[in-house]
Amino acid sequence: MSARPHAASAPRLHFTKMHGAGNDFVVLDLRGGRPPPSPERCRALADRHVGVGCDQILTIEDPLSDGAVAAYGIWNADGSRSQQCGNGARCIAAWLVRDGAAGGERFQLDSPTGRHMVERIGDGRFRIAMGVPEFDPTRIPMHRFARPQEQYIAANPSLPPFGAVSMGNPHALIEADDIAAAPVATIGPALQRDGVFPESVNVGFAQVASRDRVRLRVYERGVGETLACGSGACAAAAILMKRGRIDRSVTIALPGGELLIEWPDDDAPVMMSGPTAFVFEGEWSDE
Repeated sequence: MSARPHAASAPRLHFTKMHGAGNDFVVLDLRGGRPPPSPERCRALADRHVGVGCDQILTIEDPLSDGAVAAYGIWNADGSRSQQCGNGARCIAAWLVRDGAAGGERFQLDSPTGRHMVERIGDGRFRIAMGVPEFDPTRIPMHRFARPQEQYIAANPSLPPFGAVSMGNPHALIEADDIAAAPVATIGPALQRDGVFPESVNVGFAQVASRDRVRLRVYERGVGETLACGSGACAAAAILMKRGRIDRSVTIALPGGELLIEWPDDDAPVMMSGPTAFVFEGEWSDE
């Protein structure tokens, strides 16, 4: 299919549309040194009315370290860069398996934040080591706070208290009694603008249903509310586990699907398991 009708001579870029639990992506193969997409191209591709439509653009690139099968980059729908995307990492893994570049049950990927071990667990599902959560406010990063706290207070006193952690990208978490009624569309962007987070922040809203189940909605920086956020699920689980609110293995139920998050102990990487899906292939021309 062609995303836009153009002359046959127009330069075309092949893409794959994928999603992980409803968090959807346009995947570009840039191996061999092809240049990354410009912010303008990212915004055009992500547009749901006149483009392909997606939450993020993912690029498959040559590996950065020995032993990795490939690296990946992440661009938000507004053209800004992102450091991590858990659902996207699984989709990259599935793409590389289909491509033949990743063989066997285990392999490694390089992301903007480091190397990740990937395990195939069948039926299009993958388990990925997402790294050790970082609770130091200076490394999230956050202004105004020098040491980790269970709850932080925003500069704007009308905003609710929140937890914070980095999963390679910054996350804030607000607990809600009823996730369906949570003010995601107002509190999410308000906290992003608050100034506590110099690089903005992904804002999660969590309802603890039981020790092994949490309902979650996430307002992502550069995108808005998405059907799922893999790094947001890891962040929510890590914060709630540190508080003793949930067990070390938990199902995170997002609007687009469910993810299994496991964090055996504070010094171990968070493990995320979830689905992937191929939607369609296409070609794009900027002319």
